[in-house]
Amino acid sequence: MPARPIGSATISFGLVSVPVKLYSSSESAAAVSFNMVHKGCGTRLKQQYVCPKEGVVVEKDDIAKGYEFSKGQFVLFSPDELKALEEKATNSIDIAEFVPLATVDRIYLEKVYYLGPDKGGERAYRLLGRALEESGRAALGQYAARGQQHLVLVRPMQGTLVMEQLHYQDELRPVSEVPLEAGDVKPAELALARQLIDQTASDEFRPQAYSDQVRGRVLEAIQQKVEGHEITAEPAEETGGKIIDLMEALKASLARGEDKDSQAAPPRKRAQG
Repeated sequence: MPARPIGSATISFGLVSVPVKLYSSSESAAAVSFNMVHKGCGTRLKQQYVCPKEGVVVEKDDIAKGYEFSKGQFVLFSPDELKALEEKATNSIDIAEFVPLATVDRIYLEKVYYLGPDKGGERAYRLLGRALEESGRAALGQYAARGQQHLVLVRPMQGTLVMEQLHYQDELRPVSEVPLEAGDVKPAELALARQLIDQTASDEFRPQAYSDQVRGRVLEAIQQKVEGHEITAEPAEETGGKIIDLMEALKASLARGEDKDSQAAPPRKRAQG
């Protein structure tokens, strides 16, 4: 079944306009969520807001949004004032420049959307995709939606355009904030680490080889509860003694990998005499 668009927009660069449709690149319904329920009767609970100063439940009409500019002090905004501050949705992906795709660090990535051609935009859509693919560049610009202005990157992927919503620079924390102590890497340890990497290295990215085992376990437990069964925790597997020495840990890891390879290898056929 073809995907359903979640919105529409127009990619604008120079005097060229490319009408496109936006599609979700992931399935948000994959997450398993639980509700707060009254333990006694099994009824779903309603959320209420309580004023801790007066000790009363605050109704919806008496709730306002405020910004805490100082400890315990808030400046209030009315719904009209908040609406006036929102970025006007132009449905336009305004391209500012074309940058080498390889220079955009993955740390900036926030969300991903697929873009498909809208009515009348098929030729311009294909042209932009081909030009980006041959140049090795991506289109960097901004897109206003839902009252916010997003930094976006439009890039080609398998004949289709993809829009990546990026973090702004001031939203990212510098990696220099991570505390690191001075130290060196011993050549022997490095050689074993490289050997361990080579032992489990793959020449391609295969996401289909992995699945969310926790989600599967939760869904199975839910079905068991629906059928009236009780859930009991399985005993934790013993992982063996903890290896403190780095060299010993590397050697043990390599040995374990070799054992797995030997167990997975099919038996050799004897030569016919």
